[in-house]
Amino acid sequence: MPANTSVSGVPIGGMSPAAAERTLARALGPQQAATVTVTAGEKSAELEPAAAGLSLDLEGTVGELAGFSLKPSDLWNRLTGGESEPLETSVDREQLEKAVKGIESALDTEVVQGGITFPSGKAVVVPSVAGATLSVPGTADEIAARWPAKGPIGAKFDVVEPEVSADEVQRAATEFATPAMSAPVTVVVGDKKFSLKPAQYAPALSMKADGGKLAPSVDEAKLVAAVRAAATEAGIVTKARDAEITFDGTTPVVIPSATGSTLDDASVVKAVVPALTSDSRTATVTAKTVQPKLTTAQANKIKPKEVISTFSSVFPFNPPRTENIMIAARTLNGAYVAPGESFSLNQRLGQRTAAKGYNEAPVIINGRLTKDYGGGISQLSTTLFNAVFFSGAKIEEHHPHSFYISRYPEGREATISWPDVDNRFTNDTGYGILIRASVSGSAVTVTFYGTKVWDVEASKGPRRNLVQPKTIVDDSAGCVTQSPSPGFDVTVSRIFKKSGKAVKTSQFNTHYIPEDKVTCTGG
Repeated sequence: MPANTSVSGVPIGGMSPAAAERTLARALGPQQAATVTVTAGEKSAELEPAAAGLSLDLEGTVGELAGFSLKPSDLWNRLTGGESEPLETSVDREQLEKAVKGIESALDTEVVQGGITFPSGKAVVVPSVAGATLSVPGTADEIAARWPAKGPIGAKFDVVEPEVSADEVQRAATEFATPAMSAPVTVVVGDKKFSLKPAQYAPALSMKADGGKLAPSVDEAKLVAAVRAAATEAGIVTKARDAEITFDGTTPVVIPSATGSTLDDASVVKAVVPALTSDSRTATVTAKTVQPKLTTAQANKIKPKEVISTFSSVFPFNPPRTENIMIAARTLNGAYVAPGESFSLNQRLGQRTAAKGYNEAPVIINGRLTKDYGGGISQLSTTLFNAVFFSGAKIEEHHPHSFYISRYPEGREATISWPDVDNRFTNDTGYGILIRASVSGSAVTVTFYGTKVWDVEASKGPRRNLVQPKTIVDDSAGCVTQSPSPGFDVTVSRIFKKSGKAVKTSQFNTHYIPEDKVTCTGG
């Protein structure tokens, strides 16, 4: 090596090329491995030299200095001269650009498109801010030229101008946004009027950028909803009231319907939007009448005219159970089932709870009597089922008791349990059905008022497949005694007649398990 030669501050003068390479490798090794920090203002990202395709070319560096030459100047320099020489590096350009692209997201600055928002009924300007995207080639050039550098290397960027200029944002604020939020709008409907505040209609407004321009955008559905809500509060918009069919004592009567009023959607948008920036800030909107779904005339046409079925069942003395039946009957009483409508007893009664006044009383679970809130209302369910049966309405769902209870008709009874075991029917008679339910003495009665379509008769086949009960002695707490009765199968036919002639028939097959004799011996 030429005398007094150094590379990156490392003296290698007078050394053989091999010794010089070893010396440089020891001294510059840390620089070879040191992380490269790339900065962009307050942001920074790091690259690993090896992963970025950067390496020191020590062999090339030494070879450049020790190459053979007979030039007198080179010979003289080798013997007497020497100076600080550049360090040669090797750059894999493809690998470097790939590594630089990997830090784009950390160093880029997103462009902020100017705009205007309307929080809480105020116009708020969002300034436009230019963004900057990392220039991969430019940054790679900078790294290749400066590495290994003692400090951070500054990234190179391409400026991204916002689509909407600051002047355009200011124009949109002056011409639309600020006036729109400046004061309430007076909405006139006929001889009435009400005030629509900016905070009420602001959620329906936004500003959209299009070709560098900001233009107002109106969510028509939200605007109509806001205007209608304010009109409702002012008493200008009213709901239509359907006619109601109910009882006056024991007579079905119609409570008349009433029309409602609402605003014409198209007129709301057409009038309110221009009013936001007008001097008068007044919008004239058209109202329209809303008809009830069930008018008085329609209700009178389908109003129950006569008793189409009725059924009573007698219950045993058990005050808690009786009170449950009375509560459920009061809840069922007055239910109206429109033509084509389906009725669910579970839905009508809801869950039976102590908070509703229900008591614990006997229920059947897994073939054994136990107690639960609402026990006994299966008596009401059975009575309702028979009223449905003889009305001719379509039976959708019913569940006989697991074992036969003698106070009910064989094969024509229906238990109920919240929420899955239900008693449902559909009124396919073509006329409305009004249900009356009551308890008198030791009997519960359900009567259907409607228009007679069918004469319904029931016939029952003989018992078959009899199974005798077992005897069980139970000393557990909560045991409920049971009287034995056999299990059996039975078929009930439902015969639909008109003018004394059978038109159609349906059948119900019921399977009862034995009711075992249970003797309770616990204290």
